[in-house]
Amino acid sequence: MIVRAQNRRRKILMGEDNNALTWLIILNATVFVSILFIKVMYGLSQGQSITTDLSIDSWVAMPADAYQFLARPWTVVTYMFSHNSMWYLISSILWLWCFGYILQDLAGNDRLFPVYLYGGFFGGLFYLLAANLIPSIHAHTTSYSMMGAGASVMAVAMAITSFAPKYRILPMLNGGIPIWVLALIFAALDLGTLGFSNGAVAVAHIAGGLSGLFFIFQLKRGNDLGRWINSLAKWVNDLFNPEKKLKQQENFYKVNRKPFERTHHFSQQKLDDILDKINEEGYHHLTDEEKEFLKNASKENL
Repeated sequence: MIVRAQNRRRKILMGEDNNALTWLIILNATVFVSILFIKVMYGLSQGQSITTDLSIDSWVAMPADAYQFLARPWTVVTYMFSHNSMWYLISSILWLWCFGYILQDLAGNDRLFPVYLYGGFFGGLFYLLAANLIPSIHAHTTSYSMMGAGASVMAVAMAITSFAPKYRILPMLNGGIPIWVLALIFAALDLGTLGFSNGAVAVAHIAGGLSGLFFIFQLKRGNDLGRWINSLAKWVNDLFNPEKKLKQQENFYKVNRKPFERTHHFSQQKLDDILDKINEEGYHHLTDEEKEFLKNASKENL
């Protein structure tokens, strides 16, 4: 039996192939293990302790020095997936799961990865600007670098807070805890632990949070700033998986049925595609034709 499509919001599962949250967690964990493995191998070959070798991190960390960044511009992307501490990695993944799960459930699966990338990119950009343009920060930062998903996670936290400020978690506790309270606790812990000695990192995390707010502000006005990122990802995926693209173009409308069986006046394949679109982008992104199709499909099965 097919229920009303408007009320069917199948939550995307952690193990599904297109789950952005799962892929972000896997990517962060994989990069951490890879860097650790390289450090161990390098340390064994050179007879050095992996804790004293900082040259490996410098290839993926966001440098504070502008000249170093010009020599390694890819670090504005790699730093947001790289962690130099197991505890920092675990903390980032837990907060990312907490806010990211709610964001992809309410705003759609396709929103999470763009928000994460925008937060990391603008966090890295403002880290570089603060480290070189603010004298009080410049004096303590030029020899440092930044690693971790802090700015990206801050962007996700601020994005879901802006998207659904009245959303509550743990409803069994006296009606639940508003999401903005959890975001405030996260921001206080995050910025409070940085202190004055890491002023540039604090600026980076604040910039990441503001990028998340701006993303949702534009989304509510009908401007999806993450569309080009998702389109690019889909193009790359189709490029390396041509069989999958051909399979999606196959026609499944030919069926074997008896003359006396009831004939549905809609395509199950089209219905599934629309339901997937609701899951990824939200009901409000459907066209009028798709909404009418869902309405008729629901009546057909009453």
